[in-house]
Order: sequence, then structure tokens, then C-alpha cells
Amino acid sequence: MATVLLVEDDEFVRSAIIRDLRGRSHAVRSAGRALDALREIAHSAPDVVILDLGLPDLDGAEALKMLRAISDVPVIVATARDDEAEIVRLLRDGADDYIVKPFSGDHLNARLEAVLRRARYGAPSKVVRVGGISIDSERREALLDGAPLDLTRREFDLLAYLCARPGHVVSRKELLTEVWRQSYGDDQTIDVHLSWLRRKLGESASQPRYLHTVRGVGVRLSPPPPRP
Repeated sequence: MATVLLVEDDEFVRSAIIRDLRGRSHAVRSAGRALDALREIAHSAPDVVILDLGLPDLDGAEALKMLRAISDVPVIVATARDDEAEIVRLLRDGADDYIVKPFSGDHLNARLEAVLRRARYGAPSKVVRVGGISIDSERREALLDGAPLDLTRREFDLLAYLCARPGHVVSRKELLTEVWRQSYGDDQTIDVHLSWLRRKLGESASQPRYLHTVRGVGVRLSPPPPRP
């Protein structure tokens, strides 16, 4: 079973695909517009996205580029454009696979399963450990002292970025650029996410274990000292 985000504006087609995927035990979320889909992915990334190209608010190819700026979730492009040059361009722009309309439920499910296999087992796992924190960026899994951490996509990206730089002070501007993919923004957004992350790590700003605020500069992630 996988969590699938279906991005399709045609209500009849969307309903039929949702019904078929749920019949195959997949959990399905849906969006009829590109910007709604991007917000959905930013809030909670699915296991795979099925992206129609003919969306009303934004061209699907442009939506794919924007999606790739915020997430590495596998994407299957659903297109009526059976053109080799177009398909090659989409794959180079970040699509993991494509399916040409019209298609059967069996065909879509076979593509979906193949993409999920590649995503889950196609590359060796790269695990970063800092103290009791373990981050597997390939599988997007985080552990604290062996227990799974229930993190949002943004919290995971933030923790993974800091864990890759243990002991280094990372500025808010750098976090905004590298994690949020924005050239400018409100520091309060970063502070709120750091606060949520601290709670899940079992600490607070006044009693930090891993996340240490360096006033006027940024934040540093360091392992707690060993217990005597």
C-alpha cells in the first residue's frame, strides 16, 4: 500500500482513478489544481504523485519543475502528449515515469509499483547519525534513540540539513535558502519550525539537547555530552 497524490482536474477521471487505486489498497489524496497539489506536498509528502499535465491554473510541466524545487517524491506524469521529445524533456525535468492517456487501472498500477520499487530500493541507504539521532535521507526516516520520529516534510528536511553539519552554526538565511528554497522570508517561520522540532526531540529552547540557538547568528545542532 502506498500514499498517492493524484493531481487531475477532470472530476470524472479523478473519481475513476481514485476508486481503482483505493480498490488496490492504496491511500489516495487528490487535487484539481497545481498550486493546491504543491501546498499538499509541502505539508505532507505522499509516497508518489500522479501528475496530469493539463491543469487549469498552471502548465503541468511548469508544476513539475516547481514540485522538484520542494520535494524528491517520485512523480508519474499522466499525459495525452504521445511525443518522444516532450516525454524526454519531462523525464529530464524530474519525472520518474510517464503514462499516456487513456490508460487502464492495471497499467497505472504497474507503473506505480515499479516507481515505488526504484524509489525504495534503487539506491543504497545513506544514514547520518548525530548522537541518538539517525537520519536516512533516501528512505526519509528519522530515529531518536531508536524510536521513529513523526516529522512533517519540512521538519525532516530541516533536521537532515542540520545533522549533515553537526557542530556548525547555520544562519537563518542559509536555512531559508537551502531548506525553504526561498531567497527571502520571515525568520519567525524558521523559529516556529525549530520550536516544533525541539518538542519532538524532547527538548526546549531553554533546555536544549541538540538544537542550540546562537543569538543573532542562527542555530547549531550538536550531540549532547555523554552521560557520566
